[in-house]
Amino acid sequence: SKHVYVLKFFGDVTASQVAQLRQEITAVLTSAEAEERADEVVLVLNTGGGTVTGYGLAASQLLRLKEAGLPLTICVEQVAASGGYMMACVADRLVASPFAVLGSIGVITEQPNVYERLKREGISFSTITAGKYKRTLTPTKKVDPLDEKKLKSDIEQVLKLFKGFVAQNRPSLDIDKIATGETWFGPDALERNMVDKLATVDEVLLDYVDKGAQVFGLKYTEKPPSPLAALGIGGSAGEAAPLAQLALSWLLARGRDGGGEGA
Repeated sequence: SKHVYVLKFFGDVTASQVAQLRQEITAVLTSAEAEERADEVVLVLNTGGGTVTGYGLAASQLLRLKEAGLPLTICVEQVAASGGYMMACVADRLVASPFAVLGSIGVITEQPNVYERLKREGISFSTITAGKYKRTLTPTKKVDPLDEKKLKSDIEQVLKLFKGFVAQNRPSLDIDKIATGETWFGPDALERNMVDKLATVDEVLLDYVDKGAQVFGLKYTEKPPSPLAALGIGGSAGEAAPLAQLALSWLLARGRDGGGEGA
């Protein structure tokens, strides 16, 4: 019978969970049978997005499933915004709970500027660069309109890439109408073709079970180190750690001296 592999991605600002996601996807790819069993993958997604690089990598990991011919359903429980929607749009079927928030297709960058305060305190901050645009806006540099113009151009280029990725993976929506930085709740997102269906992940999984599929939850965890590892024991063969050697020497010394208590 069909196998359905369930993964979870509850992302932070840096998408640090992608390290776990890539391992889980690799495990699925080595176990699933796209043709013989028609296996599928369900990803439960909750994230408000974050760095472009982090979420770009996360979305690319999901594309590995599609390239392998495994249908991908993504269920948004609460939020898939910005980089979260970049991941969500990869789905073959995108499902969201009725009050989930989706969208925020846009780019933002911000930072404080303390140049004037440092100037009042008599503090100067020097930055030496090579390359016209090696450093534009910084917290300690006087704001230059040319630097602002360059940074604006940079983030507009990122938005262009973002829009192109979403449009390519979800051609049914009007990208220019939704790539405004706005967010929408489930029903409004459905109206704009940003999702395919409104339902909870529970309903989606129960539907698979009702149709006779076997549903497996998959989570990658690293094996915890052995308690002996904390003592320096368990290294490569023939290479005892210093602490282990000390412990062994102490035990041998006690044996020679009769340090153990007799009966």
